[in-house]
Amino acid sequence: MIPKLNYVAPLSLKRTLKILSENKKKAKILAGGTDILPGFHINSKRFRDIELLVDIKKIGELKLIKEFKDRVEIGACVTFSQICESDTFKKFFPLLVKSAETVGSVQIRNRATVVGNCVNNAPCADSVPPLLVYDAKIEIQSLKRKRVISLQKFLIKPYSTALKKNEVVTKIIIPKPDPDFKGDFYKLGRRRAVAISRISLALLLKKKAGIIDELRIASGAVTPIGARLHELEKFAKDKKADSSTFKELSILMGKKVLQITGLRWSSEYKLPVLQQVFYQLLEKVNEEE
Repeated sequence: MIPKLNYVAPLSLKRTLKILSENKKKAKILAGGTDILPGFHINSKRFRDIELLVDIKKIGELKLIKEFKDRVEIGACVTFSQICESDTFKKFFPLLVKSAETVGSVQIRNRATVVGNCVNNAPCADSVPPLLVYDAKIEIQSLKRKRVISLQKFLIKPYSTALKKNEVVTKIIIPKPDPDFKGDFYKLGRRRAVAISRISLALLLKKKAGIIDELRIASGAVTPIGARLHELEKFAKDKKADSSTFKELSILMGKKVLQITGLRWSSEYKLPVLQQVFYQLLEKVNEEE
């Protein structure tokens, strides 16, 4: 059951920030609502202390995708459907488009926001691994200041971020990647559609004369939160882009995830699947021209 709450829908960002500054202990931002409303229905403890919902959907500047020479910005109210339909994202950020297409159903994608997916920071957040390999940054504002931090620093632990009570995420900033990067996104769920991720991976590979110049790897679902796997990236640097290297990387992937998560009841079957998926993903991307 949804509790009785006070509700406001400010028409400007400035008004939103003023409301948050005055009600920072009891206010909660509402954008798509696809996390918070189900949370109310199951009486999630994460949403029990809310007294005021601040709906930001009517703020025009937060609904925009803006392209610049060196970057693209995703407003706080941009939905997954907008990402799926955007020619800009299909051209520069195909991994994010692919992940967006796996989110829920059409109805959910029409409501759910990319920023909200990051702010909620569930382990299964589908947009996080692609955003991490694209080196995304988060712009955060309060009434008194604006700050920009990397997405990785923004994500603290499951369902927890660096966002403070009097702040709102206004946009995600993604630098346009080197066109020599090739990549892919993979998601494994328990069913073909409307599935929560059990394993998700994103990677970008750049080669020079058959040698790995740069490899970016981000995990989701198999680690407590989405994370860049920098140790594996460093290991791959300057090695041949071939099956032998990919097998070594896949073995290291299993060891790294086990180090992060510890031994679990699911490790016996999940880690081999993860390693095989990662290996196949590397081979697939390596074959792209």
